[in-house]
Amino acid sequence: MAIKKIITEPDPLLRKKSISVDKVDRSLQKLMDDMIATMYHAPGIGLAAVQIGLLKRIIVIDISKDENEKNPLFLVNPKKVWTSKETSIYEEGCLSIPGYFADVERPSVCEVEYLDYFGKPQKIKTDGLLSTCLQHEIDHLDGTLFIDYLSKLKKDLIIKKLSKQKNLSKNLVL
Repeated sequence: MAIKKIITEPDPLLRKKSISVDKVDRSLQKLMDDMIATMYHAPGIGLAAVQIGLLKRIIVIDISKDENEKNPLFLVNPKKVWTSKETSIYEEGCLSIPGYFADVERPSVCEVEYLDYFGKPQKIKTDGLLSTCLQHEIDHLDGTLFIDYLSKLKKDLIIKKLSKQKNLSKNLVL
């Protein structure tokens, strides 16, 4: 498994809509294996293919807390089919927006249809952290970041700081 580079805001690719995958085959499974390895290495609890520069509707998630008991989810072409009217607020962060966290309000329960690691149709109904994580990652596939739920002022400030950090790192001579 290869660790991939995670792209960060304000990379314009993060704002593009990902396209559906035709079929799950061995090459797609290898990509998902690389994605989960990249996510664990980062470390994070979710990763969308667009975050490693691929506009494919694929996400990987593992919210397990125990290092020894991993429970990864592989979702191809995930689609929210239902969300609750009730909401919950979680502090969210993002591997593509390093160092920034904010409270985001989302539906507390969601139901998602997807293809699993082997290409079999699945449906999952989730709440709590898994629901939030699923919605966050599906947003990535549609070009939406968690900072888009913040006020314009706060969002613009974060993007400005990230842009400045990116420009500084380009100027470093090693």
